[in-house]
Amino acid sequence: MVLKGRIFRGCVCSIIAAAVGLSLMFPVFFAETSLSEKVLVNWLMWSRSSGQSLSDVERELNSENGCQLKVYMYPFPRRFNLGMLQQTEVDQDLPWPDGDFLPLWPAESVLEKQHNVEYWMMLDLLYSRVGRHGDTEVIRVRDPEQADLFFVPFFSSLCFYKFGLSMKEPECEQDKALQEEVVALVVDSPYWKRSGGEDHIIPLHHPNAFRYHRNLLTASIFIVADFGRTLPQVSSLRKDVVAPYTHVIPTYEDDNSADPFNSRKTLLFFQGTIKRKDDGIVRTKLANIIQNQTGVHFGEGSTNATGLKQATLGMRNSKFCLDPAGDTPSSCRLFDVISSHCIPVIISDKIELPYEDDLDYTSFALFYSVEDSLQPGWLLSQLRNINRVQWLKMWTRLKEVSHHFEYEFPSKKDDAVNMIWKQLRRKVPAIKLKIHRKQRRKIEDWWNW
Repeated sequence: MVLKGRIFRGCVCSIIAAAVGLSLMFPVFFAETSLSEKVLVNWLMWSRSSGQSLSDVERELNSENGCQLKVYMYPFPRRFNLGMLQQTEVDQDLPWPDGDFLPLWPAESVLEKQHNVEYWMMLDLLYSRVGRHGDTEVIRVRDPEQADLFFVPFFSSLCFYKFGLSMKEPECEQDKALQEEVVALVVDSPYWKRSGGEDHIIPLHHPNAFRYHRNLLTASIFIVADFGRTLPQVSSLRKDVVAPYTHVIPTYEDDNSADPFNSRKTLLFFQGTIKRKDDGIVRTKLANIIQNQTGVHFGEGSTNATGLKQATLGMRNSKFCLDPAGDTPSSCRLFDVISSHCIPVIISDKIELPYEDDLDYTSFALFYSVEDSLQPGWLLSQLRNINRVQWLKMWTRLKEVSHHFEYEFPSKKDDAVNMIWKQLRRKVPAIKLKIHRKQRRKIEDWWNW
């Protein structure tokens, strides 16, 4: 990932309100919360030293590519977000500044990287605080009254990895405490109260993220990997957005073989943890059926450098890559497979996929039920019956759509971050309709939403 300087092109979509002006608004959102008076004073001092001029009106202009999603990001102290990546004692109670410097995701954080959509969304908002090139789907606004949606910048997945991974008390106390603070900060906002939280975006990509208090924020739009560990009343496709994992296998940049079908010698490839719980039990059962069959690589893998290198080479040299369910219906493997341009073979009966209103996955992936796949000989027979012409058609389409699953900074047209914003923008009309109706209706709503 290469951090570039700010890019200005096209129509300016926002004139930045001064940090001083924003600091005057800050007490409105965080009054009567757990933020101490000292934290607030520090934040005000920081904002006044930023050198920005005062502006009490933020004007919104149409971009040359149409109306962008307007998002207000709460000015949370950095200890809730980017401060977890770059910790200092001095400024953890201050918001992250709007400078060019943004922290890189640690290269060694392979497992954490899978669920870092929260990081990419926040970087995109920090970068889009002023008019950006026409590729972006979002613009960050300083005036909450101008916002379509509100972004809660809490790195809930990273918080789980850092403070809650053991799932045992008292080791998880800091994860729990941060969640409690976030709830207090958000629900006291007048904009939360106005909508009941329905126009608020909260990334909860890891299945255990925000596990203590997510049930207090169920009206919000969650950014999730799947619905494997949530009840329908907590998270659902109706209100939430399914986002891709960040793949840990490098993107296959130079996949330009003259004969890709025959150059990929392995028929079916899988390398990963074979013994999993819950939905992942299917992996063990598949191993017993196909592990030693001709043309199949089915083995244990790891996330260390050697394991990732082996998986990278294996996927790039295989026609089909197996994507069975993990502990939940989805797994990062699917997006590693896509980045390797290996045709995914998805065996997960309850999987939900990103951007499915835009993409027809059947044009570049195969879907088989668990029941059928566990019949001896059935799965390999299906794959061997796919001829070169059929495979090339799917492989070509896979290469065409693979950029939709790339998290980049700065973001590019229709990459992963922009596709997520696009999904969110489509939810805005229904959310606004519901909010506006609530403001005028004085009796219980008769309509089942």
